[in-house]
Amino acid sequence: MPATDPVCRMEVDPESALFRARHEGRTFYFCSAGCQKAFQENPRPFLDATPTAPSELVSPSDQLPAGSPEKTARVEISVGGMTCASCVAKIERFLGQTPGVASASVNFASEVATVFYHPALTNPQVFEKTITELGYQVLGINRLEETDREREARAEAYHRLWLEFLFAAIGAGLTVLFSLPDMIPGLPDFDTRVRYPLLFVLTTFIVFGAGRRFFAGAWAAAKRRTTDMNTLIAVGTFAAWAYSTVVTFRPSLFRHSGMEAHVYFDTAAVIVALILFGRLLEARAKGRTSEAIRRLVGLRPQTARVIRGGQEQELPVEQVKVLDRVVVRPGEKIPVDGKILEGRTSVDESMITGESIPQDKGPGDPVTGATLNTTGFFTFAAAKVGRDTMLAQIIRLVEEAQGSKAPIQRLADRVAAVFVPAVIGIAVVTFAAWYRFGPPAGALTYALLNFVAVLIIACPCALGLATPTAIMVGTGRGAALGILIKGGESLEQSGRIGAVIFDKTGTLTRGKPEVTDLVPVAGVSEAELLLLAASLEQGSEHPLAKALLEPARRRGVALTGPTGFRSLTGFGVAGEVNGKPVLVGNRALLEERGVSLADLKEAETRLAGEGKTVMFVAAAGKAQGLVAVADVLKPEAAAVVAELKKMGIETAMITGDHRRTAEAVARQAGVDRVLAEVLPQAKAAEVKALQAEGKVVAMVGDGINDAPALAQADVGIALGSGTEVAMEAADITLVRDDLYRVVDAIRLSRQTLRTIKQNLFWAFVYNSLGIPLAAGVLYPFFGWLLNPMWAAAAMALSSVSVVTNSLRLRGFRPAPR
Repeated sequence: MPATDPVCRMEVDPESALFRARHEGRTFYFCSAGCQKAFQENPRPFLDATPTAPSELVSPSDQLPAGSPEKTARVEISVGGMTCASCVAKIERFLGQTPGVASASVNFASEVATVFYHPALTNPQVFEKTITELGYQVLGINRLEETDREREARAEAYHRLWLEFLFAAIGAGLTVLFSLPDMIPGLPDFDTRVRYPLLFVLTTFIVFGAGRRFFAGAWAAAKRRTTDMNTLIAVGTFAAWAYSTVVTFRPSLFRHSGMEAHVYFDTAAVIVALILFGRLLEARAKGRTSEAIRRLVGLRPQTARVIRGGQEQELPVEQVKVLDRVVVRPGEKIPVDGKILEGRTSVDESMITGESIPQDKGPGDPVTGATLNTTGFFTFAAAKVGRDTMLAQIIRLVEEAQGSKAPIQRLADRVAAVFVPAVIGIAVVTFAAWYRFGPPAGALTYALLNFVAVLIIACPCALGLATPTAIMVGTGRGAALGILIKGGESLEQSGRIGAVIFDKTGTLTRGKPEVTDLVPVAGVSEAELLLLAASLEQGSEHPLAKALLEPARRRGVALTGPTGFRSLTGFGVAGEVNGKPVLVGNRALLEERGVSLADLKEAETRLAGEGKTVMFVAAAGKAQGLVAVADVLKPEAAAVVAELKKMGIETAMITGDHRRTAEAVARQAGVDRVLAEVLPQAKAAEVKALQAEGKVVAMVGDGINDAPALAQADVGIALGSGTEVAMEAADITLVRDDLYRVVDAIRLSRQTLRTIKQNLFWAFVYNSLGIPLAAGVLYPFFGWLLNPMWAAAAMALSSVSVVTNSLRLRGFRPAPR
């Protein structure tokens, strides 16, 4: 450290609990002692990156000192107490301004803040403090681990909200009764000197008791020099209460002005009750949008039987370690992912793959945690535990998707950021206009009522719920169908897909060669031809050899062990079967050995034209026939391509195979374009070329060797693998190897996008129409004004209607098979 460039003494700031240092007349704040030490040793990276502005709070995420880790960590924080889109904007803004935070995103519907941060500069405890100081509650961190605690906290908050609403509803009912004695027969007509103080007491308990959350929220926002929905409600109800209080205890102020004075305690009380009721319905509806996560978490087994030290122990599943020997009995759930060591069974994997038929399993076969063992007893070696299991990955993927934002939401976020201050301004203008130009006998009354109505009806709850609720329900429904959508942006892009490129091998086709044709010469049966070819191929490890053995096994052909087996690379195989010399290979091999193939030329030409590989079989120097092998289409491939075309989507197939084979497969599938003889590294360029035509392109592949193309595509869809690589490379992972899920994913995305647009439309229209109505623009023409109580009811109804519209996505049905 140069003597000419000293750093003043380090200390801990008592207010922020951050480390701080003074240097060159400026104050630097740090979120960790390690970062502070790096500054003390070499402040230059900080100084070079930091502007010399008077506000000297530095070390944001893009100003890391030399040697600090560049990789960000991710944390999810469950937040309680958010009431509108303005709350989201406020929390995002203050978290984003925290030193060391790379980005912060808050989902109103799931009530989760997702923060990416640099561990060298900050930590989740700082975020908790920021959120708490803003007036909100932290219910849990990292939902996968905190599910139970978070659920208890949400249940407790809901119960508290229910009690507050019940108290407010009963009190508001009594307030209305005493406010309208003439309208209710048999009710004593108290003198206003008795009735008004009684109404004052009742309303004060309701507004500042049941409604204290609004004032607490408004005060917390005011301390941070910001506003939110609580500000609107608190100002509106307080204005009605304060005006009525003055009328009650100082009526002489109004008599001198010649105005007729009325109290509006019932308005303030009913507004509090209605808004609490709206929040109660909203909390219940929002809870239903996150059912997908709860169902997935509920699938996890709680315990596992593990063999340690020769003894079987029942342990919490969190204590299972990799390579532990785990015992599973019939009817039990498999606790973690692994491979079977001993025993055979059938496993119901429907919760992962959607396949209803149990799959037979034996030694060496993989098993997945949370799937159900139906019949057998077996032991397996644990391979993935905790957050590495497939179920944990799926839960994490769904959590990330439900916590993400679609690009379409940015408009709503921008509006929400300035909405509340704008509404307060409109309300003040409304008050001033009515007070100046309203009827002389009641100008103040009209001004007050319209002021309150504007504040209440303009609440942007529906705007904040429009996008995240639809994304949550849509991605949750997708997860239930085995369609794992990575995030809101992926979901929105999927709804706009105009072209789908399929990889050929393993995607449109089964991914392994199968015997499609047996063509014997005259005098030879198919069984005899298969016996010769399959018996000889028993000695080969070639994929085509395995393709021959499968139909022989299926037909029950009794194979003979070959003798003198020889593999002739590039040509075929030779040997003896039942004492006869036999050849199985291509035309070049048999012609070299002098075997005439004239009788098979027509069949060879026809099958080769269909893109099939032809193998000739000869015995004792004479042709016996030929066998055609191909990687056949999946049964549903042609129907899926046809369905996509009906949806107005162009289809293409990409493959490294030669053009003749590719075109044959494309004809069978019915795809529009064939991209053949494309090397793996060139697939991304082909995707890019299609994008250059102005289309939103989806790439469907296996998520491993197609990773570059999946990444280049607007939407990458990994089919049927469910592996970490597939989930990382693709925007959508289809857990089950079923092409119909491609159609389902696009249809679900389109329906979700349509729902978001409907929600945003009604939210914008509601506020656009509601504010002028509440301000009284119709009064000069029709004498009509919006009572603040009706404004409160309409505001609550708008939020519930948006959530209810989103919940309709739970009824999405897959495409008919």
